[in-house]
Amino acid sequence: MSSLKEVIIYTDGACSGNPGPGGYGVVLLYKGHRKELSGGFRNTTNNRMEILAAIVGLEQLKERCSVTLYTDSQYLVNAIEQGWAKKWRANGWMRNKKEPALNADLWERLLKLLEYHQVKFVWVRGHAGNPENERCDRLAVEAARQPDLPPDIR
Repeated sequence: MSSLKEVIIYTDGACSGNPGPGGYGVVLLYKGHRKELSGGFRNTTNNRMEILAAIVGLEQLKERCSVTLYTDSQYLVNAIEQGWAKKWRANGWMRNKKEPALNADLWERLLKLLEYHQVKFVWVRGHAGNPENERCDRLAVEAARQPDLPPDIR
């Protein structure tokens, strides 16, 4: 039985206005290798970019891995670690009887990835000097500032 590769992923999302132009930044680390990714959309939300950053990072993995994913989004960590996203999915993407769950398209993608990979989410305080989190923030902000950003299709 082979053990899973251990990968570290840092993610962040940014938005200028909420909604507004937004971006995500991702840093993947594996055995001395580093990959940085970013992208943006012209009219999105910070929460969508936080979720999308995690998706983009996990989608880079070519095989099942053990991942420690660092994020400064309590929304992302709590939705997964406290089971909110799975509950929303089980309830037909409803938060309760009257309110739809936001970002169901992204939560669905993320939950599928989490069924495949072994992922531990770790919350880090944003803008607190963590070098990789700060790098993700810069990538996300730069991406959000690009001209001619595509629309965020939901």
